[in-house]
Amino acid sequence: MAAVCVIGAGPAGMMAAYAAAQNGHQVTLIDKNEKLGKKLFLTGKGRCNITNAAPIEDFFDSVVHGGLFLYSAFYTFDNLQLIALLERFGLSTKTERGGRVFPESDKSSDVIKALTKALHEAGVRIRLKTKADALVFDDGRIAGVVCSGERMDFDRVVVATGGLSYPSTGSTGDGYAFAKAAGHTIAALSASLVGIETTQNVAELAGLTLKNVGFSLMQGKKRIYQDQGELLFTHTGLSGPLVLSASAYMNGADYTAVIDLKPALDAKTLDARLLRDFAEQSNKQFASILRGLVPGALIPLLTARCGIPADLPAHSITRGQRNVLCSELKALSFCVRGKRPIQEAVITRGGVDLAQIDPSTMQSRLCEGLFFAGEVIDADALTGGYNLQIAFSTGYLAGCSC
Repeated sequence: MAAVCVIGAGPAGMMAAYAAAQNGHQVTLIDKNEKLGKKLFLTGKGRCNITNAAPIEDFFDSVVHGGLFLYSAFYTFDNLQLIALLERFGLSTKTERGGRVFPESDKSSDVIKALTKALHEAGVRIRLKTKADALVFDDGRIAGVVCSGERMDFDRVVVATGGLSYPSTGSTGDGYAFAKAAGHTIAALSASLVGIETTQNVAELAGLTLKNVGFSLMQGKKRIYQDQGELLFTHTGLSGPLVLSASAYMNGADYTAVIDLKPALDAKTLDARLLRDFAEQSNKQFASILRGLVPGALIPLLTARCGIPADLPAHSITRGQRNVLCSELKALSFCVRGKRPIQEAVITRGGVDLAQIDPSTMQSRLCEGLFFAGEVIDADALTGGYNLQIAFSTGYLAGCSC
């Protein structure tokens, strides 16, 4: 029986503590917050998208960084095992669009309750309001943790401290300092799954949600992301599921966001519809006809982009003007200034270098007895429950391997 310390009581940390205790170890879970799962409580706007119902082999298509590294973790503890464990401790789940799995109650607090029950049953010692200041090493292996000036000896330590996103929940980068102290390299940190800022002022559109639209992110002339779904305008740019996922592929500059307002129609079919609408409503003003095509909030932007006066009668619109309108409806573009700050991101890209972690155990290759799990490592995925599964899977594998 080993003495194990898990630093960080998020999804990765709680799962690591549970798995280690199930393995027969004496486990202490410490967190500087006043309660377990503080960031987990906020995920999915308080609903908590726990995982995805897709076959585990399909998860790798949604992993942006670290796919190969995650094979052992995903197959050691997959989404079905996670759902079964949570249900065992009283959580009923449901599956929604895109395979997203949520608690049936739509309350993230119920996920935390189930995990808390699991920890108590496994005999995990929980120490809240306890900040880990430093790791203690002895001849190249882990020896303990210093908390508030007090040294506590441990045989194994799992670092599951999260990244830099949502710092108010305690994710302030502590784990990176611990990793560096053990000799690890930290891959460049940046925001992922975050809104983007546009150079054009879109403040007047803030709050407008567009559903069932196409969205592409271009870097120069290269399309780096394309999908169909929902997005929304903010005071500084764009956000929503499509934009968050697109942000995961941003690494550099020269980006353009392109919205297809009519993805079900190709350009030829759309032009035919416009011709028909203009003929049937020949005396109506341009803005009035647009109301049948797009949300009202977009009309001022479209009239300005097309250079067509809002009060121009349909019968006066030229073929050239109609072609410009068709182009705008199929490719409403915005120059991207960059991502929103990392503090607003759902997750952090970057982290402990995966080459320095054994993927079959999550143990450091540089320091015996030191393990990493969750957002602190350089692995991330798209929206849809995949990032939480990474946290649960890597946490479980680390705990099992202690």
